[in-house]
Amino acid sequence: MIDERPHGGLWLEELTPGLIVRHRIRRTVTETDNIMFTTMTMNPAALHLDFDYAEKETQFGQPLVNSMFTAALIVGISVHETTHGTTVANLGFDSMNFPAPVFHGDTLRVESEVISSRESSSKPDQGTVLFEHRAH
Repeated sequence: MIDERPHGGLWLEELTPGLIVRHRIRRTVTETDNIMFTTMTMNPAALHLDFDYAEKETQFGQPLVNSMFTAALIVGISVHETTHGTTVANLGFDSMNFPAPVFHGDTLRVESEVISSRESSSKPDQGTVLFEHRAH
């Protein structure tokens, strides 16, 4: 059977709890990514922008990639193989944890696990899926 869907996303009935998708796309974060995102979002934190400060005044010894960029990148990497062309809306995030810093030059690999999925009680052709996205 040939899959001729014009998208890479999965339908509700395919997004069963316990499904883990290890995304093929990987992304190396660059200094430009971090500076552009941090300045576009009006975040003046020296921890993200000032190499001298980060090297001398922090435990990390180098600038940290903005955690909101990291979160956006993790979700973005997941889209093609989970929800591209099949989602109506992102309803929100329950929590975000950043157990380790991300630095310029780090390559993120992402996996997404379906935690729960259910049909909508008010819209029978739609549903809600809860994902847990993890980056390594």
